Amino acid sequence: MNLLQNPNKRRWYIVATIFVAIICNYLDRQLLSILKPEILTHFGIEDLQYAWIVNVFLICYAIMYPISGILVDRFGSKKVMLGGIVAWSLACIGGGLSTNVVEFTICRGILGLAEPTIFAGQIVAVTLWFEKRHRATANSLCTAGGSLGTVIAPLVIAWMARFLPWHDVFIVAGLVGLVIAVAWALIYKNPPQEVLAVTMAPDKDEVARNNGEQQRAFTWGELWTTRSLWGVLLIRLISDPVWYFCCFWLPGYLRSMGEAQGLSQQATLDMIQYIGGLPFLFGAVGGILTSVWSDWLVRRGMPALKARKTMMILMAFVAPLCILTPYVSEWQAVSFDARIGLVVAIFSLIAIMCLSWLYTICVVIAEAFPVKNVASVVGITAGAGAVGGAVFNIFIGSLLATMGNVLFAVMGVMHLVTAVILWRMVRHETPKNVK
Repeated sequence: MNLLQNPNKRRWYIVATIFVAIICNYLDRQLLSILKPEILTHFGIEDLQYAWIVNVFLICYAIMYPISGILVDRFGSKKVMLGGIVAWSLACIGGGLSTNVVEFTICRGILGLAEPTIFAGQIVAVTLWFEKRHRATANSLCTAGGSLGTVIAPLVIAWMARFLPWHDVFIVAGLVGLVIAVAWALIYKNPPQEVLAVTMAPDKDEVARNNGEQQRAFTWGELWTTRSLWGVLLIRLISDPVWYFCCFWLPGYLRSMGEAQGLSQQATLDMIQYIGGLPFLFGAVGGILTSVWSDWLVRRGMPALKARKTMMILMAFVAPLCILTPYVSEWQAVSFDARIGLVVAIFSLIAIMCLSWLYTICVVIAEAFPVKNVASVVGITAGAGAVGGAVFNIFIGSLLATMGNVLFAVMGVMHLVTAVILWRMVRHETPKNVK
């Protein structure tokens, strides 16, 4: 552990541990969507009941996100994230041990309560350990674990499902999470004062705006009066459902294309194993590169908040590609392989856009609010995103079957709407100092 005594090395070990923990987080989340046919058959349920299992997760996720933020601001990243990793791992094991759909749904709900803790905690850890010019890159490397987890999930889960019943796949995934919890407990420490002196140093524009004074944090009530909180809340409420579609419905959508072509259930599972993770892989790489780009803009002299907003708004123009999806998937003039390839290509670009926003919106919050409010704002706004995902999810099942073109058209404009909100509503928020 001598390497960890050097703060410059420790901060990258912290990033690596968060990265692995978020991989596990998304792997556990994706178990349901990838093993959906086996689980639906086992419990004797259909898509409508599946949508409600997903919604129980999302509702619990939405409820716990603001609470997670408050807990992180109160108790710190280490304790809250440790408790969350242990809880979601046990929930995953519980899902594997479930004997009926009610028990399984309860375990998915507990998973939803536990998973937000890592996202509320990691942005505070990154903010404390990294200065502004490297912050977006470090944050994107942490949260890229989610995309890599989604890439790995089809490969690992489909491979395990060849040798194990779905129950055991859940149990193994939960045990891996408990090992990661031990690693986090050993590696994370609060940064020393010499590190905080650098990472908490204000920008020149912040110094001018604050007249050189030390700024306090907002109270809980004051937070709700800020324009930026409502701006980011609306952004996540409207745009997050596109990413939730990718996570919860895209694998099933690709499998349904295979089934419509006459492929067997096993053949569609094999197909997902090899291509289902590609959008998330490209999304992770693209999200990291756009974060590096925004850090580059900061190093070139652009104010940090403006740099983040500029990158996100430009990426939003990728969104209308969604509209092409139902037409491409039914394009009989080309082969099935070409149709699948085109849908995967479209959603690879959509994933890059989604993850560019999701990676950077937390950094936007870190730039716009005092550090003691960051986890609370992340929690509140991400909870709104989960609510948006849950509401949108209610309509996805029926729209996919009857009005797929409408569904994809709506998804094609969501990020354009939120780009306007981002530019107009999100700004630096500074509480008035009490004399």
